[in-house]
Amino acid sequence: MSAVVVAGEAVGRAVPLVAGALGAGGLAVAALPSRVRMRAELRRRWRTWAVAAPVFLGALFLGAGGAFALAASLGVIAAGEYVRMAGLQCADHAVLVAASVALPGLAWLLPQTLDLRSAALLLVVAALPPLLAGDHTAGFTRASRTVFGLLWIPVALTGLVTLGQTAVAVGLAVALGDVGAWCGGTALGRRGPLAAPLSPLSPNKTWAGVLGAGVATALALLAVGAFSALLWAAVLTGCVLGDLLESMVKREAGVKDAGSWLPGFGGLLDRIDSLLPALLFAMVVTA
Repeated sequence: MSAVVVAGEAVGRAVPLVAGALGAGGLAVAALPSRVRMRAELRRRWRTWAVAAPVFLGALFLGAGGAFALAASLGVIAAGEYVRMAGLQCADHAVLVAASVALPGLAWLLPQTLDLRSAALLLVVAALPPLLAGDHTAGFTRASRTVFGLLWIPVALTGLVTLGQTAVAVGLAVALGDVGAWCGGTALGRRGPLAAPLSPLSPNKTWAGVLGAGVATALALLAVGAFSALLWAAVLTGCVLGDLLESMVKREAGVKDAGSWLPGFGGLLDRIDSLLPALLFAMVVTA
């Protein structure tokens, strides 16, 4: 059975759930009274979802080639946002962009080349720009931030290719997990033990949100026939840590959002912050 057929089956199981969620969400935000403070933002977010969901599913429907195109596109955009926040230079940016295209490409065309040797090469390549420039004031910081960026963005997004049909389930579960976290935090996170924040990095993220994300991710994986305890744990961990991880980067950079071009979210990294670690953890548990 071809990769396209397998991916098509996974997308086929996801489409009714996505369509139902978008339909229900559209009706909910349309019915919000004008006095609701987040009404305009929620409507912008819904419109972004309505565009992003078909793009994501459509790319994965095409199999490994479509997954490569999606991963490379997301990686190039996210790398630009990360470079601005991390204060990296043009040469470091070039390394991240090249990796964002090369790693998913290798996963598609030459998957056997992705091993420990590739990891060692990434470390060397990340250090080359400051080494060649003789940067003795911030070279180590640049190299460290570039290594982190490589793991966080292109390595993680390579999972869209290597995970196959599981990538559909992970993407869907993360998306609904974010919604579940917001619903759980809104409904249960005002008082009591579940209102305790997860970290000072993001005081609005509470244990009530974790509970909501846990329920939503489990239901999403069950709905597409991909539930396993390990995969659920990987996705939930990604949902919980992803937002805190990006908050850490943004706080040090002194910015509120990674960008300003994505309606309702800010930048691309603000939208895929949970997806990136979820893909990494999913690759670990399915290896």
